[in-house]
Amino acid sequence: MNNVYAYIRVSTIKQGTQGSSLVEQRFAIENYAERHNLTIKQWFEEKETAAKRGRTIFTKMLGLLIKGRAQGVIIHKIDRGARNLKDWADLGSLIDKGIEVHFAHESLDMQSRGGRLAADIQAVVAADFIRNLRDEVKKGFRGRLRQGLYPLPAPLGYLDQGRGLPKLPDPVMAPLVQQAFKLYATGEYNLYTLGREMYEAGLRNRRGNRVSRSGLSTMLNNEFYFGIIHIVSTNERYQGIHEPLIKKSLFDQVQDILHGRTKNTGLKHEFRYRKTIKCLHCHYNLIAERQKGKVYYRCQTKDCPLTCIREDTIDQEMQTMLDRLSLPEAAINRLEAEFATLQAERYQHQDELIQSAQLNLANINDRITRLTDAYIDRMIDKEMFDNRNKKLLHERISAKDTLDELRSAMTDNDYKTQSFLKLVKAISLNKTQANETENRDLLKSVTSNLEIDGKRLVFTLQKPFSAIADWDESLYGEPHRATSRTFDVKASKTSKNLFKLIHDKEPPGDELGKLAA
Repeated sequence: MNNVYAYIRVSTIKQGTQGSSLVEQRFAIENYAERHNLTIKQWFEEKETAAKRGRTIFTKMLGLLIKGRAQGVIIHKIDRGARNLKDWADLGSLIDKGIEVHFAHESLDMQSRGGRLAADIQAVVAADFIRNLRDEVKKGFRGRLRQGLYPLPAPLGYLDQGRGLPKLPDPVMAPLVQQAFKLYATGEYNLYTLGREMYEAGLRNRRGNRVSRSGLSTMLNNEFYFGIIHIVSTNERYQGIHEPLIKKSLFDQVQDILHGRTKNTGLKHEFRYRKTIKCLHCHYNLIAERQKGKVYYRCQTKDCPLTCIREDTIDQEMQTMLDRLSLPEAAINRLEAEFATLQAERYQHQDELIQSAQLNLANINDRITRLTDAYIDRMIDKEMFDNRNKKLLHERISAKDTLDELRSAMTDNDYKTQSFLKLVKAISLNKTQANETENRDLLKSVTSNLEIDGKRLVFTLQKPFSAIADWDESLYGEPHRATSRTFDVKASKTSKNLFKLIHDKEPPGDELGKLAA
């Protein structure tokens, strides 16, 4: 009686744990061995596809057969043993060396020329089946991509909904992913400190563990989060239909830091006025240090005049400075009334801007269509197509972002107006209600820089607030010659000027607003 091995296989672990294929293969092989008076010396069970070479258990079994540990092997069917021609050639080599190869499901005499030919034909058919299946999978894969669907597992921050459906933002993790992008874009975090910060905030990977630095890098480089599906292996990009978590502009800021185009300093220490106050003479940030329970801010430049000021002194200067920007209640009420009228007038110009943005987006879509047609007609090669397609897809995202911003411009403008009024009210109420940290934040909101000259705090007010200071003096101080002396006319003119300054994207500096405490 011959001693032989028995080999059974399924393509996936799921098939091995949930299906009956392994049990059926084992039953058929046992019956075959009994009918042909063969003794099964050892079973080899594998849960791996045979489409590619390199199966661990199969390779181990072939090595033992070559060493003569058994006289042969029983396999359920040809496609259980090999679905690629290289593995089939290895089995053929065993037969050529006199090692018996049996197939329990097929009545093939592997020692005869006719039996070998029939087996070869079946092996070729099995290999062709895999090729066809691979082609069909690729066709379906690209079909999903062209529909804007991502056929792979959802990245961190999204949830899978099933076949044919876009990825859905994870209500728990999506806000944390957005926070990670925003924090890294500040330039105050590296991947290590960002990972620690986000772990404390609750960000977890799929296994519920901390996201590694490599995982964070992958996430921050993934274009999926602003709407583009990028298949790295083929360098192909498609427009996704899933909901983006971030704007492309934020993604670009993160890329600038990741690739060294913007310096990332990393957050080390936290003091109240850290990176807030500079030396007036050398324009470097003052360095904070704690001595005997007090915090001091010093200029570290050797050739600069000695500059050192205590934190509590800065607190007092801040309060004095903000007191000069407070307005009486009557002036605030007049501002609110004037702003409501001016806000209504801005709606008249919105339609023209939106129509222009829509035409631009339609033009980009037309260019993408023409580019695709040129690639299909083989007028351009794949490399040129990929490069131009990437550029156009990014342009379309930017154009869509612009259109979305214009459509929500009125809401944004109203938000800016209300935020300005709230800030004015907060400054006016800060005498009795604000603390030092709130005063710092208020002052940072209304100034373009804060500097120290010896022990004096000097600052440059942003235009809207420098105009408030001028307005307050003009309304309640001595009027200038050749200007209206009435409160209403002066208030109306100043309100219009303030409204314009608030909604300027990049208001210029105003040297006239530079004051010294």
